[in-house]
Amino acid sequence: MKAKDLKKENGQLSLQILIFGSVAVILLSGFFVWVEVNVKSAVRQLNRSTAFTIAEAGIEYYRWHLAHDSDDYQDGTGQPGPYTHDYYDKDGNLVGRFILEITPPPVGSSVVKIKSTGKIIKDSSIEKIIEVKMAIPSFAKYAVVVDANVRFGAGTTVSGEIHSNKGVRFDGLAYNLIASALSSYDDPDHSGGNEFGVHTHVSPVDPSPPASVPTRTDVFTVGRQFPVPEVDFVGIIQTLSQIKESASSSGFYRGPSGSYGYEVVLKTDDTFDIFRVTALATPPNGCTNSSNQDGWGSWSVGSETLLGNYPIPANGLIFLEDDVWVKGQINSARLTIASARFPDNPVTRSSITVNDNLLYTNYDGQDVIGLISQKNFNVGLYSQDNLRIDAALIAQNGRVGRYYYRPPSQTQQTQSRCSPYHIRNSITTYGMIASSQRYGFAYLDWAGETTGYLTRNLIYDANLLYSPPPSFPKTSDSYETIYWDENK
Repeated sequence: MKAKDLKKENGQLSLQILIFGSVAVILLSGFFVWVEVNVKSAVRQLNRSTAFTIAEAGIEYYRWHLAHDSDDYQDGTGQPGPYTHDYYDKDGNLVGRFILEITPPPVGSSVVKIKSTGKIIKDSSIEKIIEVKMAIPSFAKYAVVVDANVRFGAGTTVSGEIHSNKGVRFDGLAYNLIASALSSYDDPDHSGGNEFGVHTHVSPVDPSPPASVPTRTDVFTVGRQFPVPEVDFVGIIQTLSQIKESASSSGFYRGPSGSYGYEVVLKTDDTFDIFRVTALATPPNGCTNSSNQDGWGSWSVGSETLLGNYPIPANGLIFLEDDVWVKGQINSARLTIASARFPDNPVTRSSITVNDNLLYTNYDGQDVIGLISQKNFNVGLYSQDNLRIDAALIAQNGRVGRYYYRPPSQTQQTQSRCSPYHIRNSITTYGMIASSQRYGFAYLDWAGETTGYLTRNLIYDANLLYSPPPSFPKTSDSYETIYWDENK
C-alpha cells in the first residue's frame, strides 16, 4: 500500500472514531441524565409514599385517641388546633411529622372530621393530606330491632333493616335486610315443626328446615340472613336514670304527677305545653281485657289541666317520672322525651303513648325526636284513624305496639265491644323501633278477624344512624370510618 493511501485511511478512521465517540458521549450523557431523573423521581415517589404513610399514621393515632377518650376533640391539650406530632421510624430516627385538624361533631351528631397532613424531613416541598369522617353508630341503625319472637303481618311495609334476637315471621314487604339470631325456631303463632329463623307464610309458604331456603324477592326484596350475632339489648340501652340526671341538671324534669301522668304537646316555635292528665277516656261498653294483657286500658286522655308552656331545653332532654302522652309538631328541634319511675320496679314501670300525629317539619335530619319508655310504647284505643309518628321509639322493658281491642261478634251490633275503635286504617312511623318484647300494631284473632291498624308503614330515618336524638343509646363506643378521601 502506498504511503499516501495509508494516510488517507488513518484520517478516515480518526474521523469515524470522533463521530462514534461523540455519539457515545451524547448517549451516555443522556443515559446519565435519564438515570438521574428516574432516581430523583423514584426518591420523590418514595418520599410521597412516606408522607402518605405519615398522614395515615395521624388518622390512626387519632382513632386510637378517640377510643380512649371519645369526647376529646383537642388532642388532650384543651387548646384549639392544629396539632403537630413527630413521626419516627423503627430505629428511632425522626422521619417526618403529621399535623392534625379536628372538627368536632355538630350538636346531636357523633360525626367527627379529621384532616391529617403528612410531611417528611428530607423534602419539605412534599406533603400528603388525608381527610376522614368517623362516627359512632347509634342504636337506630335498625328500622326495627326486637329481643323476642316477632311477626310482621300482611299489610306491613318496611324500608329499613330488621333484626330479632329470636325468630321472625314476615308476611309483608321488606325493602331491606331481615335478620335473625336463630337458624330455626318453633313459631308460637302456629303448630308444627321448626321453621327458618326468618320465614314467610306468603304463598307459597316456606318449606321447613333442613330444606334449602328459597329466594323470595316478592317478600324479601334485598334478602334475609340467619343466624347472625345477637344485638345486646341490655348492654347498649342507656339507663334512664342517666337521662333523668342530665334532664334534672340542665334539661326539663318533672316528678310524679299525682294523677295519671302528663301530656306533652310540641310546638313549631321550639316550645311545648305540658298538661297533667286528670282522667282517662272510658272504653265502650263491653270493651274489656279479653286477652288478659298486662296494663290493658284505653290509654287515651279523658281530661287534663294545663301546667304551662316551656322552651325546649338546650340539651334537648325532657324527663317525666310518670306515664306520658305526646303529640304535636317540631321545626328544627332535636329532643328526647323519656318516661320512667324510680326506683325501678316491674310493677310500676311507666309508658309513653301517642294517639295523635307527632310530626317533623323538616325531613333532612334537622328534626329529631326520641321517645324512650321504661315499659311500653302505646298507641291507645282512641287513636287517629290514619296516624303518623315521626320519632325513634324505644320500649326498654316492654313492647312497642297497641293493645288488643276486641272486635264485635257477628251476632252483636257493630257498636258493641270496642267497635269502631278496634280497627284503624293506617299507621306510618318515620324513624325506628326498638322493642324488648314482641312488637305489633295489629292482631289476627282466633276468628280470623284483624284488629288494630290494617296498613302499617315503617319508614326508616337514615339520619338517625349517626345523628340520633340526644342521649340516645349507641351500639358501641368505637368510631367507624364513614368517609375517606386523599386530598393531596
